Amino acid sequence: MRFFECDSTNNILVDGTFRRNISCWQVGQTIGSGSVGTVYEAITNEGFFFAAKEVSLLDEVQSIHQLEQEIAFLREFEHENIVQYIGTDRHEGKLFIFLELVTQGSVVKVYQKYHLGDSQVSSYTRQILNGLKYLHDRNVVHRDIKCANILVHTSGSVKLADFGLAKTKLNEVKSCKGTAFWMAPEVVNRKMHGYGLAADIWSLGCTVLEMLTRQIPYSPLEWMQALFKIGQGIPPPIPDSLSIDARDFIHQCLQVNPENRPTAAQLLKHSFICAEATASFISPRNSFAS
Repeated sequence: MRFFECDSTNNILVDGTFRRNISCWQVGQTIGSGSVGTVYEAITNEGFFFAAKEVSLLDEVQSIHQLEQEIAFLREFEHENIVQYIGTDRHEGKLFIFLELVTQGSVVKVYQKYHLGDSQVSSYTRQILNGLKYLHDRNVVHRDIKCANILVHTSGSVKLADFGLAKTKLNEVKSCKGTAFWMAPEVVNRKMHGYGLAADIWSLGCTVLEMLTRQIPYSPLEWMQALFKIGQGIPPPIPDSLSIDARDFIHQCLQVNPENRPTAAQLLKHSFICAEATASFISPRNSFAS
């Protein structure tokens, strides 16, 4: 067990009503890892639990830049479906980012323990879309949407996490960033002229497919084989065993031409997301509102 005293006080907003201060804290068990660094459970001297993401400041410049970018984004975000930033601390060449502790960990851990049906996946997807809409309304592309970067509370509340690859879409993004199996064709294909918010929608389709099948998209291909298929505009196969609404939702997200993909706001009106009463009035072939 490691014990720390903060170089400066970090204020924690609890339930939006009062603040606690982190002056001393302990690192507990490892709970995950992100695109940069390892995440631990931690506890303050007052017994308040939070997540501490540890990153070496001796890493390559690119990793440090990615970390600074993640902190800058998280400081600006305030949304129920985005993990809450608390503060930072430094110790012996390590930087710790303090985040709210999301108790059940990633969706990967959840679907490894439980078989998720349409009702659960629909609820999770609705919350992911709310988080994406918040980002996209601010012209921010997450660029790494996948189950490993989506966290779940015991209450069923879902949070988007790991913003190390996020980018503000002031201009079309051109760098090939993300995780291979969830990348959109326009991200992989260098012949295209950059990409934008729609890349997250493709990744969302792959993520919904992952939740329902409990397998990563393009399984069991190696990542280079998957990239080749993605670059050719070949989406991952969608099993016929999935429901009509689920298949249609995924199909809408996995349009090869990014201009043909619905926005996060449009997908919130899809029959897979809406209540059953609403779904009965929507045709599967035209199941999002423009």
